[in-house]
Amino acid sequence: MDEIRVGLVGYGTAGAFFHAPLIQATPGLKLVGVVTRDPDRAAEVRDKHGAQAVAEAEELFPLSDLIVVASPNRTHVPLTRAALSAGLPVVVDKPLAATAAQAEELVRLARSRDLMLTVFNNRRWDGDYLTVKRLVAEGTLGEVRRFESRFERWRPVHKGGRRETGGPDELAGLLYDLGSHLIDQALWLFGPVREVYCEMDTRREGVASDDDTFVALTHAGGTRSHLWMSAVAGQPGPRFRVIGSAAAYVKHGLDVQEEQLRAGHTPGSPGFAQEPDERRGTLGTEGDSRTLPTEPGAYLDFYTGVTAALREGTPPPVDPEEAVATLTVIEAAHLSALESRVVHLT
Repeated sequence: MDEIRVGLVGYGTAGAFFHAPLIQATPGLKLVGVVTRDPDRAAEVRDKHGAQAVAEAEELFPLSDLIVVASPNRTHVPLTRAALSAGLPVVVDKPLAATAAQAEELVRLARSRDLMLTVFNNRRWDGDYLTVKRLVAEGTLGEVRRFESRFERWRPVHKGGRRETGGPDELAGLLYDLGSHLIDQALWLFGPVREVYCEMDTRREGVASDDDTFVALTHAGGTRSHLWMSAVAGQPGPRFRVIGSAAAYVKHGLDVQEEQLRAGHTPGSPGFAQEPDERRGTLGTEGDSRTLPTEPGAYLDFYTGVTAALREGTPPPVDPEEAVATLTVIEAAHLSALESRVVHLT
């Protein structure tokens, strides 16, 4: 393909701030159409991206070589199934599905039609996570005994929208949202999980799903991952606290790429994905530590990988089977919270 025509389903936060600018910044991709019924968003799609605004996903299929599903969570499975059935490769925003079984069904469909299917786990390309990944790979921390990872915010009054006020049918709540990233990161670093424990709470009035959740994973290799996601943390804890036999790494604050994309910057903007020195993490032990530069974030690598997969047949940037594994853990976490017990996976 000289130019891969991309159809984007959905132009909310994910579509407008993540997918559309990253697609436009990727050589070889061209955003040709976006599904949105909102007149103001449709005008933005035409004026900002030079793309066609359509009302239904099926209108994109004849125009596109690749479909990106960034619509509400509950629509991911039917839209992905429809696009694959139409013979089109698909990028799906997380979560891929509500259950591991649903996700596996999509994986089988993609394989039966020899089509690429991948999941937008962009947080694998956060700069701070890439820093942790390098430290683990190099053995700088020694044997990693506990991996602490947090997405905590202070939003005492909810902002509305399906992700907060929606119930189970909407796949709402933090476990499906931020938890998909946290669990995916832990699995990618430390491998399969044998035990899952979870505490889920809904703290705010008017919210129908979890907004304050903790998940503990015991990996087959022995590492324990402790994962927090919260909308009611008045003082957020460290983004990462990784404790090893030789040293620890502690990092506060979130990766800068999201705030830059929301501010209208693109991967080609000067300083994009570069974290200020004052936000560096620390590496070492008590009384013997130093600040450590954070690796540059690399969200664009996801869509560069998509392009390579379609043109050259390389593996997709995120294997959809890895999304199945994440959903298996999410299902176990829901069961753990419901029954107040540890769930054994192996």
